[in-house]
Amino acid sequence: MATRKEILINDIQNLLNTYEQVTTTSINPALLEFLDEDTLVEIISNLLEQKENSKDADEQWLEKFKKTVQ
Repeated sequence: MATRKEILINDIQNLLNTYEQVTTTSINPALLEFLDEDTLVEIISNLLEQKENSKDADEQWLEKFKKTVQ
């Protein structure tokens, strides 16, 4: 059974791989083992916030584009 830290590290890796890119991002878990659970949760939170901001920026661009095409 995976530990909470292993689950959090896997979640970070999965979030990174949801970005549109050609290659898959993999994180050597040994690099993150020294981080505590709170820090890993903070990383996840920051990644989610970045994704949300990126989505908002894309939507704003699309709306501007629609207005210029019409």
